[in-house]
Amino acid sequence: MALTRREVLASGVSGAAAVTTPHLSAPSPDTRILSGTIPPGAPDFVEIPLDVPRGVRELRVSYTYGRPPVPPGTPGNALDIGIFDEHGTGLGGRGFRGWSGGARSEFFLRADEATPGYLPGPIGAGRWHVLLGPYTVAPQGLPYEITARFTFGEPGRTPRPVHPPQRARGRGRAWYRGDCHIHSVHSDGRRTPAEIAALARAAGLDFINSSEHNTHSAHAAWADALSPDLLIMTGEEITTRTGHVLAVGTDPGTFVDWRYRARENRFGRFARTIRGAGGLVVPAHPHATCIGCAWKFGFGEADAVEVWNGPWTPDDEVSLASWDATLRGADGEHWLPAVANSDHHRDPDLVGGPQTVVLAEDLTREAILAGIRAGRSYGAESAGVSVAFEAVGPRGERAGVGERLRAAPDADVLIRLAVTGAPGCELRLVTDQGLALTSTDAALEWRTSPARSAYVRAEVRHPATLPPLPGALAAFTNPVWLPAG
Repeated sequence: MALTRREVLASGVSGAAAVTTPHLSAPSPDTRILSGTIPPGAPDFVEIPLDVPRGVRELRVSYTYGRPPVPPGTPGNALDIGIFDEHGTGLGGRGFRGWSGGARSEFFLRADEATPGYLPGPIGAGRWHVLLGPYTVAPQGLPYEITARFTFGEPGRTPRPVHPPQRARGRGRAWYRGDCHIHSVHSDGRRTPAEIAALARAAGLDFINSSEHNTHSAHAAWADALSPDLLIMTGEEITTRTGHVLAVGTDPGTFVDWRYRARENRFGRFARTIRGAGGLVVPAHPHATCIGCAWKFGFGEADAVEVWNGPWTPDDEVSLASWDATLRGADGEHWLPAVANSDHHRDPDLVGGPQTVVLAEDLTREAILAGIRAGRSYGAESAGVSVAFEAVGPRGERAGVGERLRAAPDADVLIRLAVTGAPGCELRLVTDQGLALTSTDAALEWRTSPARSAYVRAEVRHPATLPPLPGALAAFTNPVWLPAG
């Protein structure tokens, strides 16, 4: 299904329930029909064999499934789909040719072109597999029918992929604004990469990250979206049944498999795949309420965590508080930075709402990822909000967001916070002891010491609509660390 945190879907189940053997019929030499029934308790993914003959120029697949009525509160049927070619279905994806989840009812593949979400390439003869993902199964079971149509002829030529450059026109060392969680028509989004790039520039962004659900087909789809002043990084949203994780800034062409659960202890392998491809491992919306969205893999393999996902909601508040709790035992050297992203799919989602603002040496993939990894960043609801935050030591030494200011335990440390673009908001300083100071001014100063505060971070909040609950965020920063020494 289209897996967004805003669409609360009923849960699929995994187990050992038997799937009926697919029935194969061939009404004509160029058509195969595969049908069967998936019972409640079926495995997360069901592989349906499809024998592809020689000489196929184009493969076109469509599917339907039954949606019987169910009582209120009972999950109905929802069935995802993708395909693996003759190279097999082994975990890791050598045979992976595409995935559209529940966003499409049909797709095609040719050497020269494919439906978004799928990879162009030769249609090799041999045993392919249509991959079904029974996201939810009604008590009556899930009957399906897959129709595969072959067009025979000379194959076209597979184009050499054109990937976005890893450098854009920057301003040297500066604060750069970006959104690392965006979906296009290559998964369950509604806009093309070119349309997304135009919206990103209009939103004042400097960088974005391609993050389609369980496919890397968009990596080669940005040619019409390239702009000298917009850095387009490639990645993926790995959408497992026990949490979603962003691969941010991986090498173009990198695919990361998603067919495992936390209990299988396989995530470490794929986290290493992400980092081995130069990217960051960023759990997405870890406390989202949609089934399968909540993060259950732990944070030992994470490089950062998305604590703000789209419009501010109660699960973001939980994510922020849970992230803050991880900082209490940190030493300023080993901690998990926080980021903010839009998770844009369609209207009314806003590209860059929210966004992560990163202090980087230049507008390059390497520099942006280094800034995020180091925590030299803050989240803002739009490009209209800017935050200046620093700690000043007794001899004038300074540390900014994500940095460390080492001083004697009783040294006098001045904390400065200034915000523009957030009129009427409340400024808050938070330490390892909790909320330390609030102000309705546009700037504030506060004095502390390493003995009193292991770190200080800032929040900018809109007026509360349901006191005593705090208002929605307009901005937050990663901490400034005050190690005693």
